[in-house]
Amino acid sequence: MFRKLMIAGASLAMLAAATPSIAAPCRDAHGKFMKCPTKPAATPAKPATAAKPAAMPAKHTATPVKATHCKDAKGKFVKCGTAGAKPA
Repeated sequence: MFRKLMIAGASLAMLAAATPSIAAPCRDAHGKFMKCPTKPAATPAKPATAAKPAAMPAKHTATPVKATHCKDAKGKFVKCGTAGAKPA
């Protein structure tokens, strides 16, 4: 009896884990939840024409990190706008 209950419980747990989430969380640029945008209507397929080679995507270039702290000639932290301040 106990074995049958364990098998039933395990199969129910696997079934529950396999179902997709009901609500799709959408967030704005600030990370707050918002209403998800609707998908646009499907457009009819265009007839096949002379295929152009796909443009290669540009390689990701890392943007330099802006220093938020600056030091003076003595090694003390100072405001970055002062004379003689260098990024730390």
